[in-house]
Amino acid sequence: MSIGIFYGSSTGVTEDIANKVGELLGAEVMGASEINKVEDYDFAIFASSTWGMGDLQDDWMDALDILKTKNLSGKKIGFIGVGDQGAFSDTFVDAIGIIYEEIKDMGIKLVGQTSTDGYDFSDSKAVLDDDFIGLVIDENNQSDLTDERIKEWVESVK
Repeated sequence: MSIGIFYGSSTGVTEDIANKVGELLGAEVMGASEINKVEDYDFAIFASSTWGMGDLQDDWMDALDILKTKNLSGKKIGFIGVGDQGAFSDTFVDAIGIIYEEIKDMGIKLVGQTSTDGYDFSDSKAVLDDDFIGLVIDENNQSDLTDERIKEWVESVK
């Protein structure tokens, strides 16, 4: 199965997480600006940090418009959200929730949901049926859990 990870990263943290996941999955990792390639993969993973008060990371602004024009029907889709649950508790990892909302009705097969247990936040657009829609990383407050969370998520989506 071919796997592509598309990330948006302003400070490099999301890029680092995407590369760690990509190494474990044997995936091609590229910036969101290369979203035109999404149809080349059986499994696409979208990684983003959340900025401001629950906004998409800048690289995803144009990429999301392009993504909505692609044929995603039957494609496995996963998400990686990077955020700060302490400072932005009410918009924690909203960016991946925004991307999901835009593509959820395009025939995708969502994979890689994770439990919200172990996180302390008040609201998130990335929660669906009481679980996160994907892997969620908080390097600001829980960096000691990052590697284990990545490992467990990768095993769950293999």
